[in-house]
Amino acid sequence: MSALPYLDAATVERLVPMERAVDVLEDALRAGLDPEATPQRPIVDVPAGQLLLMPAFTGRYAGVKAVTIAPANSERGLPRIQGTYLLFDGGSLAPLAVLDGIALTSLRTPAVSALAVRHLAEPDARRLVVFGSGPQAWGHVLALRAVRPVRDVTVVGRDLDRAEALAARCRDFGLTARGLTSAAAGPVAEAVAEAVAEAVAGADLVACCTTAREPLFPGELVRDGATVVAVGSHEPDARELGDDLVARATVVVEARTAALEEAGDIVVAIRRGTITSRHLAGDLADLIAGRVVAGPGPRVFKSTGMAWEDLVVAAAAYEAWT
Repeated sequence: MSALPYLDAATVERLVPMERAVDVLEDALRAGLDPEATPQRPIVDVPAGQLLLMPAFTGRYAGVKAVTIAPANSERGLPRIQGTYLLFDGGSLAPLAVLDGIALTSLRTPAVSALAVRHLAEPDARRLVVFGSGPQAWGHVLALRAVRPVRDVTVVGRDLDRAEALAARCRDFGLTARGLTSAAAGPVAEAVAEAVAEAVAGADLVACCTTAREPLFPGELVRDGATVVAVGSHEPDARELGDDLVARATVVVEARTAALEEAGDIVVAIRRGTITSRHLAGDLADLIAGRVVAGPGPRVFKSTGMAWEDLVVAAAAYEAWT
């Protein structure tokens, strides 16, 4: 058997630009893909972190992503998340290609957020606050800029140098941008906290792309009509958004089944009795089909990452390559 073609990160990014990734995800949902039918991923705790196995199938293709999450890798100068994707023919289940798994994750996660924002956010949303300063934060700037006329970006990170570096990257992209730190200490802490609060209060879009386990900001700061996406956690005890925001928002999730198992932003609020599962306005398929009606408060999209998203983008990359 000949070696399988390997699509590395640069190839995946070239074959499936961000705008294309958003479109193929929407096309798949409109064609009848049911996010609720995606197999649940097993998550195995190991001494260094976690192993995740993410299988999916649809029509012409099947695939599986093997992912590792090693929190201590940042101290080693290595990526926190690593992985590989294996794409199969849907009929024969013959292997077709191997793809860089992290390139897929880095592409499809912000693309899914952008798809939700395309259908949730106000058409003239211009002011974006991003919590986080890593690859997902930058990916969300690009993705949300692809679906809304974003002009102004505030980057909030634990490390000011990294936040300012991402802000500089945004400025190079033609945006107005500044960096703030959420970990300020001493006499400047109060002023920085006030600046972060003002940015959130004035934002049209807020993207939470962190490893936080507790809410990043008071939910009362988010204005009615603003849209918040939270992608940083996939554990039932970790959350970036507080109960107060979730309770007053129109909440859309990738899939109810996955959210009720893995989305701490939702699970904790249910556990505390702040909301019930009926509070969820719908999943992505409902949103795309127009079955979600936004209420008077904020809009929230909570993502944990699902295997069908990797499969759709991997298939698009493979078809573009062939």
